[in-house]
Amino acid sequence: MRRALTGWRPLLVLAILIGAWELYVDLGGADPLVLPAPHSVARALYDDRGLLWSNFLTTAEEVLLGIALASAAALALAVLIHFSPTLRRALYPLLVGSQAIPIPIISSVLVLWLGFGLLPKLVVIALVCFFPIVVTALAGLAAVDEDLIKLMRTFDASRLRTFRHVELPSALPGLLIGAKIAVAVAVIGAVFAELAGSSSGLGYLYQQSQGQLLMPRAYAIVTILCLFAVALFALLTLAERLAVPWAYRPRGELSA
Repeated sequence: MRRALTGWRPLLVLAILIGAWELYVDLGGADPLVLPAPHSVARALYDDRGLLWSNFLTTAEEVLLGIALASAAALALAVLIHFSPTLRRALYPLLVGSQAIPIPIISSVLVLWLGFGLLPKLVVIALVCFFPIVVTALAGLAAVDEDLIKLMRTFDASRLRTFRHVELPSALPGLLIGAKIAVAVAVIGAVFAELAGSSSGLGYLYQQSQGQLLMPRAYAIVTILCLFAVALFALLTLAERLAVPWAYRPRGELSA
C-alpha cells in the first residue's frame, strides 16, 4: 500500500512534463511536423492501434528472445571466466573494447551477412545486452563471502558443489541487475536492427512514418517503446524480489 501511495510522484512529474509539452506546442513554440502535441500522439495511438500492435509483437519477440540469448551466453561466459583467471585476462579487455563499436555499423554488417530475417536482430540485441549482464554476473561471483567458501571446504565439498550452492546463488542478484540494465538497451538494439533492414517491427514502422511525415505516429512508436522497456524493467524487478528476497530485507532483519 505504501508503494502504491508513493507511486504518484513520478506520475505527477510525468503529467507536468506532458502539460508543458502540450502548452509549448499549442503556443507555437514548435512546428507540429517536428514536435507534435501530446494529444496528437494520443490520437495516433488510438487511430493506428492495429498497425502499432502488429509491429509491436514483432519487436517484442525480438527483444525477449534477444535478452534470453544474451543472458544464457553471458552467464556461461561469466562462469568460465570465474573459473579461469587466464580466460579473464584474455577476454575481459575484448569485452570492454567491444562496447566502443557503434551499433548501427554492427547491425548493417549483420543484415548484409545474415539477411533480413530474425537472426541478425537477435544477434544485435544479444550483443547490446551481453556486456552489462556478464559484468554484473562476474561482480556477483566475485563478491561471495569467503567464510562461506571456507565452510564448504571444511565439509570437504567439491568445487562444483561449492559453486552450485554458494557462488551461483550469490551471483543471482548481480545477474538480475544486469538483465534490468539490458532491457532498456535491448529496445534500442531492436530498433537499430530493424532500421538496418526489416519489413516489420516498430523500428521499421518508425522509419516509414518519419519518411511520410507522420510524426504523431512516430512519437506514438517511441511512447510504446518506452512503456515496453518500463514494463520489462518492472517485471524483472518483481522476479528479483521473488528469486532473491534476502536482498530486499532490512539490514536489521538480516543480522538477526
